[in-house]
Amino acid sequence: MMACALLMITVAPAAMAGRTTEIPEPIRRFIERPVLRGASVSFVVKRVKDGKTLYNYEGDRQLTPASVMKTVTSATALELLGEDYRFETTVEYDGELRPDGILDGNLYIRGGGDPTLNSSESRTPKDSIVDAWVEAVRAAGIREITGAVVADERIFDNEGVSMKWLLEDLGSSYGQGCYGLNIFDNRIGISLSSGAKGTTPQVTAVTPRVEGLTFHNYLRAATKDSAYVVGFPFANERSLFGTLPARRSGLYLGADLPDPPLFVARYVSERLRDRGIRIRKRPSSMRIEAEAGRETSRPRRPIITTRSRPLREIVRALCVVSHNLYADALLKTLGRRLTESEQSSFGRGAQVARGYWQDRGLDASSLWMYDGSGLAVTGKVTASFLCDMLTYMATQSRASEAFYQALPLVGREGTVRRMLRDTDLEGRARLKGGSMSRVLCYAGYVDDEDGVRYAVAVMANNYTGGVLSMRQAIEYLLVDVFE
Repeated sequence: MMACALLMITVAPAAMAGRTTEIPEPIRRFIERPVLRGASVSFVVKRVKDGKTLYNYEGDRQLTPASVMKTVTSATALELLGEDYRFETTVEYDGELRPDGILDGNLYIRGGGDPTLNSSESRTPKDSIVDAWVEAVRAAGIREITGAVVADERIFDNEGVSMKWLLEDLGSSYGQGCYGLNIFDNRIGISLSSGAKGTTPQVTAVTPRVEGLTFHNYLRAATKDSAYVVGFPFANERSLFGTLPARRSGLYLGADLPDPPLFVARYVSERLRDRGIRIRKRPSSMRIEAEAGRETSRPRRPIITTRSRPLREIVRALCVVSHNLYADALLKTLGRRLTESEQSSFGRGAQVARGYWQDRGLDASSLWMYDGSGLAVTGKVTASFLCDMLTYMATQSRASEAFYQALPLVGREGTVRRMLRDTDLEGRARLKGGSMSRVLCYAGYVDDEDGVRYAVAVMANNYTGGVLSMRQAIEYLLVDVFE
């Protein structure tokens, strides 16, 4: 049974002003920890079966959730798209395919926003999808293309990164943009080697290779690894800052893929040429074609369509590894429900998500989404909303089991695999964590020793000290409440 179940009360925001006796002991012990001095904190617990609120400390305070925002994205996607939803990517052509195998036109890769193509979280071999496309083109009888391989990414807008993201996130491997056509998680790996302290480490390889990519290298060899990458979408240059350990080979630095749609067009072109298909023009994308005034609207014929894994599996990977691209792609896909004929965007997806939960009777006025991943610091939500949504998903959603299983098992999986180890709560909770500078939040479900399930959300912004101390404080709170 949950500790002190009969004494649990709602604590008003004014409770801290000379009325600390009204605060339940577990919360009082939590907020008095040094790491929370000056912090903004919220904590809500609801019993799932009847929706009864058992703890509510500042539950209506709007706070930055970081990656906990992914629970909102995932739940909304499961509700509106369905757990069996699959993304589709189609290879097609326009113009005339002559009997001699010459295609007098372009070959298109029409993206459906699928974030899983050749993803590290995919179960398919690295190049199996592109190889299937190449073989389908050959099977269609195409031996030469007078035009180009063109990426058609127009299902989404060209704002791959949210304008609310921090500069330090742009160019990073976790701040990769989300486009209508994505591949390899929209990431590249930079291999480096370093010499003596004070010298500049050298880039030795980039995987996958990106044509024309250049680096402004301001790295220095030192005693620690503090290296990072900065760059902007569609710009074929990246700046390297910070330090790397001296006299080391095999160093690695992750970064974003500058222009994923164009990369796909180039990658497919190379594979087609490797298989003996001649292509007369350079690879392109619809963004580039539009900027050059070369957009065409000729009828197209499909060659092959690739379908992703079902949404329930994508959401599971999204939550366990906290995959930003997956979450952002889902939010933009949700935006297609607003106006299917127009390019979707973060804003459209956020509008759909907010409207959906408002229509379900939740107070979504506190839900401020600028992406699906939670990378935007200006994104806000309340612990009360999160617990209301979690309760709804557990009791009213047709995808309740898919959503529950998507959340990582505490002490065992994903970003919470080290949390609550060697406590009675290990393996009894499924929580999605979220962290960024001075932000640490968790939301999900906890089962008590009798098997009664609770929706839980704990949020801390602007705390003092390190993330480890903050995580330990949250662990102590959860153990205090549920053991």
